[in-house]
Amino acid sequence: MSQLSPPLPLLDLADDTPARLAEIRGGRQLTRRLLALGLRQGSLLCILQRRPKGLVLASGELRIAIGVGIAEKLWVRPEPEPDLDLSHGDHAA
Repeated sequence: MSQLSPPLPLLDLADDTPARLAEIRGGRQLTRRLLALGLRQGSLLCILQRRPKGLVLASGELRIAIGVGIAEKLWVRPEPEPDLDLSHGDHAA
């Protein structure tokens, strides 16, 4: 079993790097707000854009804009890059 990398602040995650939401370091109200937006602990997400006052995240088909105050309370674990399976490419079998 592989060791999990320690969580890092969402703001420190490189753009377009897939990560899992590891911790919500806020109260119940913030957790409920994020649930209403479709984000929960364990959600896979990545940063699409950095804006002066926040981030635009992708989680599945969702696109979510959050402010810096919320982003500071979200900690993530980067996901290892998936191995590319080229066995299902466009080549003829």
